[in-house]
Amino acid sequence: MKYYYKYSYKICNLFITEENNSIHNVRFNIDEISGEVKKSETPLIKETAKQLDEYFNGKRKVFDLPLNANGTEFQKKVWQALQTIPYGQTCNYERIAVLIGKPKACRAVGMANNKNPIAIIIPCHRVIGKDGKLTGYAGGLELKQKLLQLENNN
Repeated sequence: MKYYYKYSYKICNLFITEENNSIHNVRFNIDEISGEVKKSETPLIKETAKQLDEYFNGKRKVFDLPLNANGTEFQKKVWQALQTIPYGQTCNYERIAVLIGKPKACRAVGMANNKNPIAIIIPCHRVIGKDGKLTGYAGGLELKQKLLQLENNN
């Protein structure tokens, strides 16, 4: 059974989903969560919310949670690479493609980034265009800018 709970933070609302004692989704909209889910604030969901609150308040730079993001092997490699981008730094799609050993797969990296099911914790917001401009983000470019600014300030 999947469980979810909604939390409101100062810059966004997040829906956190747990299944089999691991976090499966952190999304901006409940409609983005697939399958049968039951509303329940489990201990792991509560801990995830606490760590996100610490992040939003500039007190946490690294998350320590069991994650299980569903996706293809390629997507999982991209999401693992995203987790190596240090707090307060950015990189582009080409750099991620090189990191996963697929230097010509920039567009595919972009699509995998777009499918990231665990927002903020898997920091797809730290990926920007090669020209340094912000690129798409599930929470919107304004939120992406706020997240990057939050990290730069801390």
